[in-house]
Amino acid sequence: MNTKKFLTTFYIGLLLLLLTACGSANNDTTEENQTETENKSEEQAEQSAEVKDLILSTTTSTQDSGLLDVLIPIFEEQHPYNVKPIAVGTGQALEMSVNGEADVLLTHAPASEQVLVDAGDVINYKRVMYNDFIIVGPSSDPAGIKGLEVVEAFQKVFDSSAAFASRGDDSGTHKKELGIWESLNITPSENEAYLETGQGMGNTLQLAAEKQAYLLTDRATYLAQADNLADMEIVVEGDEALLNIYHVMQVNPDKSDIINSAGAEAFVEFMISDEIQSIIEEFGKEEYGQPLFFPYSE
Repeated sequence: MNTKKFLTTFYIGLLLLLLTACGSANNDTTEENQTETENKSEEQAEQSAEVKDLILSTTTSTQDSGLLDVLIPIFEEQHPYNVKPIAVGTGQALEMSVNGEADVLLTHAPASEQVLVDAGDVINYKRVMYNDFIIVGPSSDPAGIKGLEVVEAFQKVFDSSAAFASRGDDSGTHKKELGIWESLNITPSENEAYLETGQGMGNTLQLAAEKQAYLLTDRATYLAQADNLADMEIVVEGDEALLNIYHVMQVNPDKSDIINSAGAEAFVEFMISDEIQSIIEEFGKEEYGQPLFFPYSE
């Protein structure tokens, strides 16, 4: 091979080597750029994901007990929704579903809830948890009802004209109380010491303590506030008639175009999930020595 031919072959080989190296570098750069672009797109998509409001209409007991303060942050961390709880009496909460003013409900008046289920106002109706109602009263127990069955206790309170504080707000607790009076054919307002607050459970407990009055309350709210209720204690408990069952349900999306149906469904499934049922089971044990609610999903 002469020198000229050798140099020609050498330069051709060198050129091919350079082209191969450049091609490989370009491919690597292209792949890196593509990966970087994909990562940026995913990050931008996550950042631009719209966080929608979810209106939760619920009873005051879930808020006053502190349960919602535990559950809502967990839900919001797992789902792209900003929960806006409206804690009112169950009657008002249920009325919000009829008017299409809420997305999802968490309440404790099964008979009234069933009416809405039958009417198609709510869907995806699921049992979540339970606790119980109790009668709380002055430690001195002026009516002498401690340890009695609930119906007998109500009768003695009325007969002795003892002070009795009622929420008077069409809540689940109020509905339960009125049902007991009705079973005795008693009009409670005929007792001059019968007080109606028109307020939530927490405020009614405070008034009862001030007036040294008996009242029907859910156990969770009482335990959460017991330290602030001077000279008050549980006087009647454990009666089967005092079982207090909570359900979660979606408002029928046909009620309004603005109902967040996807968020409501996610919240229902969240509440009956194994994770949340376990949290409900433990809630209150450390602070009060007993759970405030018991898991009760279907």
